[in-house]
Amino acid sequence: MPPDSGRNRPEGKILETVGVFEAVKQHGKYETGQLFLHSVFGYRGIVLFPWHARLYDRDITPPMSDSKREPPGTHGSKEVKGKTHTYYQVLIDTRDCPHISQRSQTEAVTFLANHDDSRALYAIPGLDYVSHEDILPYNSAEQLPIQHELFERFLLYNPAKSPPFTARDTLKAWQEKNHPWLELSDVHRETTENIRVTVIPFYMGMREAQNSHVYWWRYCIRLENMGSEVVQLRERHWRIFSLSGTLETVRGRGVVGREPVLSKEQPAFQYSSHVSLQAPSGHMWGTFRIERTDGSHFDVRIPPFSLESNKDDKAPPAGYTF
Repeated sequence: MPPDSGRNRPEGKILETVGVFEAVKQHGKYETGQLFLHSVFGYRGIVLFPWHARLYDRDITPPMSDSKREPPGTHGSKEVKGKTHTYYQVLIDTRDCPHISQRSQTEAVTFLANHDDSRALYAIPGLDYVSHEDILPYNSAEQLPIQHELFERFLLYNPAKSPPFTARDTLKAWQEKNHPWLELSDVHRETTENIRVTVIPFYMGMREAQNSHVYWWRYCIRLENMGSEVVQLRERHWRIFSLSGTLETVRGRGVVGREPVLSKEQPAFQYSSHVSLQAPSGHMWGTFRIERTDGSHFDVRIPPFSLESNKDDKAPPAGYTF
């Protein structure tokens, strides 16, 4: 079975067999220990546990609300009704990371570090959040089908079960202890001229700095070209509203130092970034400037999303040293 699946399969590559495809689940959810290929990025992975998120999809907004639509702003995300959707916390196979690096950062869960330096981030690489429809399930006879430093710490091989991997107590304890920083609650999606933008914000915690509180969030963004035209991301334009009353504008070239090309062969790009506010909540929205091959441009909307802080009486994030 190919490590790179479907429409973005590389030409002229010899693909290794890693297992046997299983039927895609139309209903229900995948269990802990389910092996899969990512349908967009093609990496091998394994499901750790599911999350139930509210998906705010602006592409299916009823026509009536379009005519009364307010400009993007602090109330934008409230116009669209959230629908429950299943996402999964997964481990990425480290062997596949070099092959996806041009299309996706090797995703990591990031926390604030457990000491006084408010700028320090603590990261666990190779952990991603995957939507139910991104999963192409397969099974394998290998006892160590995924290479990741946490695989054997989190999962136990059990051939009597299907899938044959079960959660160790260490995985359950890690999930329970870090729940406030791992959980995704809202997913926002909007399409402009065949370019779909998906945003997932995560609260990371609060730090005290110079007699004030600073709240941190991570946000993961995927851009996906749903059409056949080749385009390139050139600029980003953000508006960041804080509950303290400030409105910040951020403009810049590309994203995370790149100006990715989105084509039919490589239709998607995913990255993460961070933002801090001196207030426990706020909103972000904006646009990406996209360039066509003829040099013309158009702006793709980034759906408005709220930055909400979880309860701050929780214990600080815990690492994975057991």
